[in-house]
Amino acid sequence: MTTTTRVPATEITGIYGTLLKAMSRRMLGQVPDAAGVMWHYPALLKDMMRFGRRSESWNRLDPDLASLATMAAAGAVGCSFCLDLHYFMSHNRGLDEAKAREVPRWRQSEVFTPLERRVMEYAEAMCQTPLTVTDEMSAALLDELGAPALLELTARVGAMNLTARSNVALGIRSQEFSASCGLPPLASAARNGLAPA
Repeated sequence: MTTTTRVPATEITGIYGTLLKAMSRRMLGQVPDAAGVMWHYPALLKDMMRFGRRSESWNRLDPDLASLATMAAAGAVGCSFCLDLHYFMSHNRGLDEAKAREVPRWRQSEVFTPLERRVMEYAEAMCQTPLTVTDEMSAALLDELGAPALLELTARVGAMNLTARSNVALGIRSQEFSASCGLPPLASAARNGLAPA
């Protein structure tokens, strides 16, 4: 599926470009439009990818909670690309797909634990402008998760804010990665007209 982005994609070339395309096809089955958009500035793309890879080694926050938090942040910002990619990644990493599909409507869904709800509430509060994180939210998570996990949660949500807001601003939309693994979302967050129908 090809989309129209606000910055047109450019041809991905060179040794690093060949590696990027091969890695994308292996991981996602296709080269996302976002790669062509970001290829206008390869050093920026490399730095963002490097940060993303390094964040994968963080291990103080439960992986399911980390996934739910980043998806809740993507949904709050309205990044259909991020939501779709994270549904796909949830499937590939063996995370709870039923919960992943319900993240955009987590407040109405009954599949989440109280802790998962607090994590997603915190993630959404971090995505508001101005932020709506309260002392009570932070204290409850500090008690339940501990300081290292709360720091990781905050960093992951902050990183997703960077990515999601950049994608929305650039017009980068879902490319239906999740459909390739049989995990279409049950619910979607419709903001800025960018969420999948």
